[in-house]
Amino acid sequence: MTELREMIVDQLKDAFSAEKQAIQAMRKAMRQASEPQLKQGLEAHIAQSEEQRDRVEQALEKLGARPGRKVCEAMRGLVEEAQHEMEEQEKGPIMDLVIVAAQQRMEHYEIAAYGTMVELCKATGQTEIADLLAKTLAEEKAQDEQLTELTRSAILPVALENEAAA
Repeated sequence: MTELREMIVDQLKDAFSAEKQAIQAMRKAMRQASEPQLKQGLEAHIAQSEEQRDRVEQALEKLGARPGRKVCEAMRGLVEEAQHEMEEQEKGPIMDLVIVAAQQRMEHYEIAAYGTMVELCKATGQTEIADLLAKTLAEEKAQDEQLTELTRSAILPVALENEAAA
């Protein structure tokens, strides 16, 4: 196995772990969210992340590899940070903002990771895998945009209204 191929396999194993951790974090966040659109968005994103995890597994299979026990330390750190921030909040619009901020940090990490993997796969002629991962990359970018829009349209107005009333 070439060094680049080994790197791709390692990156995919990392992405598999990251998706698993993100799914668990979103399940916890869903229980803490109060904005109905945020809850619905998290539920939809969990389903999408499960598909993304499955795509990563397919990519690994195409390379003759398995996810293994690798732990994505970056996602672990993002999840731990989110949990600490959520512990400091009461349920409500500020908690919802904390959840969105944490989700967007996770999205940005995943955008960077998938972007790198897509380019590595293209460069090494793994076009089928690059296409699989490019689909996930597009979904991650769209999710980030949806979170921004939800914050602007529903969460921030309520938080600002509560702040003015206080």
